[in-house]
Amino acid sequence: MGFNPGDQAPEFTLETQSGEKVSLSDYKGKKNVVLYFYPKDMTPGCTTQACDFRDHHSSFEGVDAVILGVSPDPKEKHVKFIDKHDLPFELLVDENHAAAERYGVWKLKNTFGKEYMGIERSTFAIDKEGRIAKEWRGVRVKGHVEETLKFIQDHLT
Repeated sequence: MGFNPGDQAPEFTLETQSGEKVSLSDYKGKKNVVLYFYPKDMTPGCTTQACDFRDHHSSFEGVDAVILGVSPDPKEKHVKFIDKHDLPFELLVDENHAAAERYGVWKLKNTFGKEYMGIERSTFAIDKEGRIAKEWRGVRVKGHVEETLKFIQDHLT
């Protein structure tokens, strides 16, 4: 499953780490959205990615983009992750992986011969009209945040 540029982004409503409800439609007409799905709070790759987004947060704000991280972790784990790494953006709770499934990132994974379902690290740039501008699937963390920012600077500002 993949999206084409211009496809309508699937709507979602998820809880933030503080218990507030956030929907994609909340940003329609107001902000570009960087929606990134990651496997698990406090793991090395996910921590690096979150800290890269943190370190570039003001640059994303400068191009009218909000960052939303999504994982199956409960809000209590999100709170610890945010507090430990001083993350300035919302982390959304997708414990039943409904949003991950709508975006096609809930996949069969294989680690050391063990198969399980989990998040395929993926990012979606969504324009102010709620359309997919670009998707990155199977993301490698190194350099990804910079690539995402450059895309938004070049195409959504």
